[in-house]
Amino acid sequence: MLSIVLVITTIGLLMVYSASHIWALYKFDDSYYFIKRQGLFVFLGLICLLIFSKIDYHLYQKHSIKILFVSFLLMILVLIPGIGIVRGGSRSWFNLGLFALQPSEIFKIALIIYVSDYISLHYHQMKKLKYCLKPLSVTLLGFLLIMLQPDFGSGVVMCCSIIVMIIVTPFPFKYFLGLGIIGLAGIITMILSASYRMKRILAFLDPFQDPLGSGFQMIQSLYAIAPGGLLGVGFDNSIQKHFYLPEPQTDFIFAIFLEEFGFIGGLLFILLYASLFIHCLNISKKVDDLFGSFMMIGIISMIGIQTFINLGVVVGLFPVTGVTLPLMSYGGTSIVVTFIEIGILLNISSSI
Repeated sequence: MLSIVLVITTIGLLMVYSASHIWALYKFDDSYYFIKRQGLFVFLGLICLLIFSKIDYHLYQKHSIKILFVSFLLMILVLIPGIGIVRGGSRSWFNLGLFALQPSEIFKIALIIYVSDYISLHYHQMKKLKYCLKPLSVTLLGFLLIMLQPDFGSGVVMCCSIIVMIIVTPFPFKYFLGLGIIGLAGIITMILSASYRMKRILAFLDPFQDPLGSGFQMIQSLYAIAPGGLLGVGFDNSIQKHFYLPEPQTDFIFAIFLEEFGFIGGLLFILLYASLFIHCLNISKKVDDLFGSFMMIGIISMIGIQTFINLGVVVGLFPVTGVTLPLMSYGGTSIVVTFIEIGILLNISSSI
């Protein structure tokens, strides 16, 4: 597990440099601006991974309510002007000087800890709908707080990971149909209630309707992928990173990867992610206690769903959501929190 994570991270560091150095030189007069910061975040993340891999995961179960309460408090505080800062149109960050902290990332872990604890205590009762209402209600409350920022992508990733956890319980599948209809109606309502979300949907259906506006990023992503062909144009030879694809080191870094390494490189890279997810899910089946097993399912599902959505956005299968690619995209909170999650997974796996 750790070997795969380190390989993906190393490739991610190379791609952050390749995707960002043109923009970094123009904006900061330093080609290495983004890669130096990402290297620091990876270093801090590795320290966190080491620390959390040594912490007995049962400690999270003991304090699950407290962890959830603190994360809820952070989610509320970030919405207050002067405390939370706005980036990319969302009030989702705390400014901590060296980097910005995104509390929704912390909340997602806290929610998985809480739901894992709840399921472990009520596993055989989960076949009744009323026992699923409590974790679903807490998830909905967290989703609403995230939507107030707003950060639709993070909210979807969080909800989907919790749904995966509940699917694994004895919860009757017939109830998912009703919950799915309610969820779909809610998503449609949220899309219609915000004009920018509606523009993203229209841009997804036909980005060329507004090629210089809402469809610009998607079009430039496709223009990056197409020249890559089977084997790519070679490392650091991307054309689209030359001010065509906006902020290529973040959400759309995989488009630059496909341009430089082609279809074969992209396929091999996706297989790396797939092997990580499959390996972790196989380990989760061998964990002795339900809490550890569901923690593992929840964490790897969250990372996997986020990866799936990001890759889908890059190739035009999903509307633009602003979801980063775990272990690869530039971003302090994202990389450090992902390493913390991997540390927790390593601790759980060491128990078998």
